[in-house]
Amino acid sequence: MISTHDLVVAVHLLFVVFVVIGGLLLLRWPGLIWLHLPAVAWGVFIEFSGGICPLTPLENQLRLEAGQDAYSGGFVEHYLLPILYPDNLTLDVQQVLGTLVILVNLAIYAWVYRIRQRRMRG
Repeated sequence: MISTHDLVVAVHLLFVVFVVIGGLLLLRWPGLIWLHLPAVAWGVFIEFSGGICPLTPLENQLRLEAGQDAYSGGFVEHYLLPILYPDNLTLDVQQVLGTLVILVNLAIYAWVYRIRQRRMRG
């Protein structure tokens, strides 16, 4: 059975994926732009400010309630960065990640826009 902690981690991961590449869903559901843009803005804000997503303290509280150790830092640092980078997360790395989120989303939005324009013409 899935624990509440695991569910929160899964939701957190899905949110991060949605922030990074959720713009691709606009091809099928253009109305998602009103959810995606605020999600991207939040993700970029968290990365550039060096902040921690509110889901991180919730995850830690659930870990403590389950008798596990809490972790320090944020979700990206604890779950994703060890996969991508061997060193600890720093504000500089967070700002690079925030910049990558912006660039990836600009590229996706440009691509989606071009495809939608072709569909409207053709």
